Amino acid sequence: MRLIRLWRLGARDLSLLWFALRHPQRPIWLWPAAVILLLYAIEPLNVALPALGAVDDFILLPLILHALVLFLPLDIRVAFARRALR
Repeated sequence: MRLIRLWRLGARDLSLLWFALRHPQRPIWLWPAAVILLLYAIEPLNVALPALGAVDDFILLPLILHALVLFLPLDIRVAFARRALR
């Protein structure tokens, strides 16, 4: 059950990250961090060791994504929440 909640949070965080990447006041560090996260998601270890890659994809990746979103400026997160309420 916790894993499902983690993935739902990850889906929300992913849409917030996408919103933040297109926001005109995004921080400078956001694009490089998103690229590093993408490269981490498709790392060769996922292919070489599938069991370790599954743990990585299902647990660590959503946690890293959530940590990245927590570092976003408050005005971007508020703008995303306002947009979601419409």
